[in-house]
Amino acid sequence: MKKVVVVLTLFAAIAFGGLAYALDISDIIGVIGGGFLVETIAEPLNDFINTVTINRGVAAENMTKVVPIVSAGQGTRIGAAQVSGPKSAVDATKAVARIDAVFKDRFRIEILIPIDSLNPLERFRRVQGVGVSAVIDYKL
Repeated sequence: MKKVVVVLTLFAAIAFGGLAYALDISDIIGVIGGGFLVETIAEPLNDFINTVTINRGVAAENMTKVVPIVSAGQGTRIGAAQVSGPKSAVDATKAVARIDAVFKDRFRIEILIPIDSLNPLERFRRVQGVGVSAVIDYKL
């Protein structure tokens, strides 16, 4: 747990220190840097989520892993999500693309799509058979 706290502190320092400058230079640098940081803490986060769900009696029957959530549109952002599915499909999943939409001026919709690339600004494809089982937020 101590390792997770240290990595999350590093994540915050980079995201709101040096990386903030990088985002002004290029959204791609932010996506790649954020993806690297999420990958650094992905395994302990995945283990924690799986422990919580096992303790609550709702364990996943498929393979799980934590990947970055990448958003493009109204500013590039980075987050993390746990995905679940058959091993081959989860292995192919590199990130989750986030698309925000509004339906009939009343409903805000957040669409999460498992994809096969860390950079949604270039080509990517949806990974079929994979679902998002958790979204990870970092409290500032």
